[in-house]
Formats: sequence, structure tokens, C-alpha cells
Amino acid sequence: MSAFTRFRRPPTQDQSAAEGDLTTGGRPEPLPDDDAPNAEAANAEGAGDEAAGDDIGARRDDAGGLRDDGVAGGEDRSRKHPVAARVRTALAGLLVFFALVAPDDFGHLTPAAFVRIPVEGLLAVVLLLVLPARARRVTAALAGVVLGLLIIVKIVDIGFYAVLDRPFDLVLDWGLLGDAVGVLRDSIGRIGAIGTVVGAALFVAGLLIFMTRSVLRLTSLAVRHNTTALRATAVLATVWVTCAALGAQLVPGVPVAARSAASLVYDRALQVRAGLHDGQGFAAEAAADAFHNTPGNKLLTGLRGKDVIITFVESYGRSAVEDPEFATQVDAVLDAGTRRLNAAGFASRSAFLTSSTVGGGSWLAHGSLLSGLWINNEQRYGSLVSSDRLTLPRAFKRAGWRTVSVEPAISGSWPAREFYGYDKGYDRPSLGYRGPQFSYAPMPDQYTFSALQRAELAPGHAPLMAEITLVSSHTPFTPIPRLIDWNDVGDGSVFGRATARQGGPASSVLRSPTRLRTAYRQSIEYSLSTLISYVEKYGDDNLVLVFLGDHQAAPIITGAGASRDVPITIVARDPAVLDRISGWGWQEGLRPGPRAPVWRMDAFRDRFLTAFGR
Repeated sequence: MSAFTRFRRPPTQDQSAAEGDLTTGGRPEPLPDDDAPNAEAANAEGAGDEAAGDDIGARRDDAGGLRDDGVAGGEDRSRKHPVAARVRTALAGLLVFFALVAPDDFGHLTPAAFVRIPVEGLLAVVLLLVLPARARRVTAALAGVVLGLLIIVKIVDIGFYAVLDRPFDLVLDWGLLGDAVGVLRDSIGRIGAIGTVVGAALFVAGLLIFMTRSVLRLTSLAVRHNTTALRATAVLATVWVTCAALGAQLVPGVPVAARSAASLVYDRALQVRAGLHDGQGFAAEAAADAFHNTPGNKLLTGLRGKDVIITFVESYGRSAVEDPEFATQVDAVLDAGTRRLNAAGFASRSAFLTSSTVGGGSWLAHGSLLSGLWINNEQRYGSLVSSDRLTLPRAFKRAGWRTVSVEPAISGSWPAREFYGYDKGYDRPSLGYRGPQFSYAPMPDQYTFSALQRAELAPGHAPLMAEITLVSSHTPFTPIPRLIDWNDVGDGSVFGRATARQGGPASSVLRSPTRLRTAYRQSIEYSLSTLISYVEKYGDDNLVLVFLGDHQAAPIITGAGASRDVPITIVARDPAVLDRISGWGWQEGLRPGPRAPVWRMDAFRDRFLTAFGR
């Protein structure tokens, strides 16, 4: 005789009826990790008596309600390993609780954030207890999957807030995941990137499974102890209503009466709706273009004969020139550069632009500046590069300039080159670099400028417009090249010498925020020093250099609450160039001060074309 049968006792009619309301087919619902073979054997032994009573030792509790002392299979695992069963139940409860109340921003992930009562959990208990058995089990399984997905979204949000200072967009951000893998590969190697991706996939699958089993386990427990569950829910609901009415908060902005899971789902629904409609709004914005039909002989007349180089400096943000942790050294480079360039006959004006992105997505900032449209997501970028929008390179080309792009981090095809209007695009292979890679950066910024000078700016060349992306200051910021004599750059093999680099491997800083910030500052100093040195070495009366940051560094570098502003500077030896922008109010020198003008990045194209047009 099995334990299942040995502990049976004939139920009363009332007991059978009551139990039928709480169990599946007159039997208690098993926990997800109960011993299935034992349960099946017990069900077979009791099949003949099924109509007569319950399948396990059910007894009345003190209130007269039905109480269940075990799980299906009699004295199965719970009685053989009671401590392990309690631990599993506790872990299941913690996992569900975490899914309901955990914030999606790392800055809010504190112990006090978990001293909350989630209203979604209270409502779920009531719903699951009143549903019929079959519907209850299906609903519990679906709730487990939803909670698992909710945790995944929160984890991804935490990463996005840390890097891009915003949550993940369920409609527009999927393409960024592939770019993140690319950065990871360049930073820690191909094997490490593959391992990380595989680990993430296994984590997602495991989380969904464990969350579903956890909800099923807790549902079964609540059904077997329904009176206790309902009483506890009633007490907690009373506390929740009271705290909601009083606005009780243990931490500012974190109410004890929580409904964060429902709010997150609602916000994401609105986000999805906005993402789906964003394309229509962008199409209307793109259709308005005051310069679309302007003939070439009226474009950029104030720059005739000039070589115009527009340079994006990776992660060069306002924090670099204002945050005391970085500004002391970075500002010293800029101020010394101002004096050196003034001595060489150059003048400069500086201000700030508000970038359309933070921490990454440099191409969005490039698109905003060059097109005069606000490009802040992948959908807009895709629409932009498939349009005939007049970009700054197209305007220069229409006006008679040769136009080139220099993208050292691109190693494959780049369809956007044709959209922007470049006659030629230089990428990693075509730049001919023969030196070592510097973590993410395939080559030093100094080599990038040297290659452009050799290829396009030889004596007697036609007026050139070039757009250059400098990547030595890209995450993880180390190792960093050293600035060497321009005559020694050659094919770049010189950078393989130990004296031509500084800093350790990426792994040496990624584990330490302090070291990461130091490496960031040093990389910005290097990129700016390279720009200044290039103007000193090769600059002439026809050079007009525009350099700016593409976006602020990630919040882990700048801290929470940093602006989206980036410095922008125009350098020229010909006074007539800067006279054209005298009405802008930009400040003298390479370093914009705290009161320098701030424009949105998409405003630059129109103001530039207006200032230098007829």
C-alpha cells in the first residue's frame, strides 16, 4: 500500500464538494517539481475511490476550512526534504516579488526599493483563486511567462540607462543589439563576445522556465491554503490602500503602495504606439526643406576655394570640458591649443550642440548634423538614408567640391555613403593601416588624418569637403596611442612599438569605473591633441576645420543627469570665414564656456548653409 492510500480517510460529502472547488478533478494541484511518477501511481491507486473522496489527507483547519498537509504523491518530496521544499518556495516567491517591484534603472536599484507592496500580486492571488482549475493553471503559466519577460525588459533597460541614458524601445531599438555585439567583439574579442551572447540566450531561456515554474508553485500553494492566502491578501490590500491614500514613501519617489509593473507595461504600450506612428511624423518633417532646390552657384559661396573638414570626435561631450574630474586636464589641452593655433595665425569660435543620442549610436548624431533633421532612432535613420534629403556633403558636392568620408571603424559595405553624397568613402581596408588595433579603435586618430592628407590634400588638389570620424576615444578608451612625429606615421606599423601606446588592455578598466573614467579623459585629451597638432602641421589659409562631439559618454562616465550637449568648434585662418558667423554669438577659442550658445544638433545645417550662402 502506498503512502498515498495509507493516509486516506473517507471524506464527508461537504468535504468532497469543497475540495472540488479548489482542486483539479477532486485532486490537489501538484507543485511543479513534485515527483510525477509517484503522483501518477497514486492517482492510479485511488482512481476507483476518486468519486468518494479526496486524494490526500485533507483536514479541517481551525476555521472549518479545508487544509492540505501535503502535495500530490502523499508524503513525497516535501516530507522527504521539507527544508529544500521551503527553500524552493521561498526562492519562487522572491523571484516573483523581484519581477513585480524591481526598478528598471540601476540608480534606483537599492534595498529600499523593495520595501513595497505590489498591487499586481494581490490582484493575481484573488484572480487565481476564483478561476476554475484548468483556467487557473493556464493563467498561472501565462503569468509566469509575462513576469519573465518583464524581468528581461527591466534588465535590458538597466543596461540602456547605463549606456544610452534611456530605456529600451521595443519597436525601434532591436538593431542596436547587433551593434552592441560588435562593440563587445572589438573590446573583448570574438570568443568572449560569442560566450557572452550564448550566456545571455541561456539566461533568458532559463529565466522564463524558472519564472513559470515559480508562479505555478506559488499558485498551487495558495490553492491548498486558500483561507490563509485570502486573509493575507486582504490584510496586505488594506495596507496598500492606506499607504496609497497617505502617499507613504520610505524613499523619495518610491511609494510603498507599488504599481510599477502595471505602470511599466502601460508605458511600454504607449511607447510601442508612439514608435509605430513616429514614421509619419518624421516624413512630414523631412518634406520641409528650404534648401532642397537651391542651385549650386548659390550654395556655400562664402567658402569657395576652402578645404572644409567636419570631424566627429567620439564621446566628446560637455562633461569633458565642465566636469571637474575631466575638465582640469581637458581644458588645459584646449586652452593651450588655442594659444598655439593663435600663434600660427588661426582663430576659432566655439559653442554647444544638443545631440540626438547619448553614450552610443554615433550615426544618429551624424545624420542629425548633416541632414538638419532630428535623427534619434533607427527607424528615422533608415527613412533618412533612403530619401533624397539635401545633406551638407550633397550641398558641397552640388556647389563644386569633391566630397569624401573617412570612417576607420567601417570594414564592410556602407550604403549610406551614396545617400550622404560622398564621391569617395575611405574605410578600414582602404586606409591601408598596418599597425595594431587599439581595442575598439582599428587605428589611431593621427593615422586617420595622415592617410587623408596623403590621399586627398596633396599640393594642387581641388577644393575638398571631408567628413572624418575619430574613434580613439570610443569605449573602452584603452589602450590609447601616443602622439608621434607626423613624419614618422607612415603605414602605421610604428604604433606597434611599446613607446607609441599607453594604458592597459580593455579588461584592465572595464571592471573599475574609476579607471574607466580616467581612460576616457586620457582618450579625449589624445583626440583633441591630434586635431590641434594636425592644424599646426598641415593647416593653411584654405583650411576650415569644424570639430564636435557626436554625443556625451555613457552615464557610467558622466554620472546621472548629465546634459546631452557636445562642444563644437570652427577653426580657420581666413578672418572672412569667422566673420560670416559673427552673429551666432559663439565664444572665442577652442573651449566653449558655461554661457556659450546651445543649439539642437539638427539646427546646424540650415544655419551653416545660411551663413555661408549667397
